[in-house]
Amino acid sequence: MGVFSGLGEKLKHVFDKLANRGKLDEYEIKQAMREIRIALLEADVNYNVVKDFIAKISERAKGEEITKSVTPGQQVIKIVNDELTDLMGAKNSKLEVSSKPPTIIMMCGLQGAGKTTMCGKLAALLKKQGKKPLLVACDIYRPAAINQLQVVGKNAGAEVFERGTQKPVKTAEQAVKHALSNGFDTVIIDTAGRLHINDDLMRELEDIKKALKPTEILLTVDAMTGQDAVTVATVFNERLDITGVILTKLDGDTRGGAALSIRAVTGKPIKFCGTGEKITDLEPFYPDRMAGRILGMGDVVSLVEKAQEAMDDEMMRKMEKRVRDATFTLDDFLIQFESLKKMGGIGEVMQMLPGMSKYNINDKAIDEKRIERFKAIINSMTPKEREHPEIVKSSRRRRISLGSGTSIQEVNQLLKQFEQTRDLMKKMKNNKGKLPF
Repeated sequence: MGVFSGLGEKLKHVFDKLANRGKLDEYEIKQAMREIRIALLEADVNYNVVKDFIAKISERAKGEEITKSVTPGQQVIKIVNDELTDLMGAKNSKLEVSSKPPTIIMMCGLQGAGKTTMCGKLAALLKKQGKKPLLVACDIYRPAAINQLQVVGKNAGAEVFERGTQKPVKTAEQAVKHALSNGFDTVIIDTAGRLHINDDLMRELEDIKKALKPTEILLTVDAMTGQDAVTVATVFNERLDITGVILTKLDGDTRGGAALSIRAVTGKPIKFCGTGEKITDLEPFYPDRMAGRILGMGDVVSLVEKAQEAMDDEMMRKMEKRVRDATFTLDDFLIQFESLKKMGGIGEVMQMLPGMSKYNINDKAIDEKRIERFKAIINSMTPKEREHPEIVKSSRRRRISLGSGTSIQEVNQLLKQFEQTRDLMKKMKNNKGKLPF
């Protein structure tokens, strides 16, 4: 289901009730605020954060913008959306870049939060932006930590600097010299973690900070630990004065209160969020887009960005022309499946579409394994069959099912789904690109 799915459903229930009202009186607003408050607390949002949040919404909801509104229910949703966005930091907070290279990013966090993996993901993201990052192994205590960083570094295509188990401060200083003499513009330091916060850990991190004066000190926290994540962020911030937070496991079925609490409690922005297992599953954190996803409004901007990454301009132009000319084939359908995979899978895409958060994305109709089987079916067809699916009759269907290791029923399902997609595209063409529903 993904992050905030439970909270989103509860808030939708509150808004649905408000939408049916012609106007809202003080009692109805009070009831709605009570339900929103309970939903936020159940999502593990910090109590004081909830208290302030509800006070702000109540104040605005009782004001003129509600009483004079034609659609008070929608106006309440807008107020909640505005305040949610503000709560998480109002706008995306970009990485700071040092005026004098290299930019030094010190990564910290407790064991198990995914810090080392996050170092690799950040390196991969920076490489995509044309940077040349160097990963530095300064966790000398956890068994295989250096080896793990080398593995994620290899996946990210980034060099790893390590000096075994010598003092981390010394390794970090040598790494910066290495970066300067070898043209690396960014140094990402993987510091030691602990199972819990203790003084030894903090002193070591303070020593590295003092010696290197990093541009960014990013704390990795596990979104699934709820209030514990906020406690961890508070302590690290008090000792190190962190510059930002990276939330991991935002793809999990978590209550997600950490994302709504950390910015308000620490005053420091969430800069990135981890959304999956792959090295590319790291996204800048946009408070307005996250608020939209929580409230079921979707996140079309992120969806478009993902689509642009998955499909180059030339491919998009060809696809557009095929839709316009009504020559969309099974080969194009196969390209769509591949693009969906690059975009993080159909479940993630569904979550970004307005109004789709209420649907169970694990439904059989959009099962990822089923898509793999559909791809096998298309790959078992001849070029002529892919170009002209209407010629695929019973004997051909039997041959294709045997060749792809699927059933005739699945071949029928694919062809039916293809026809429905082609029909939808024709309708969109007639409606000048607008969805026909």
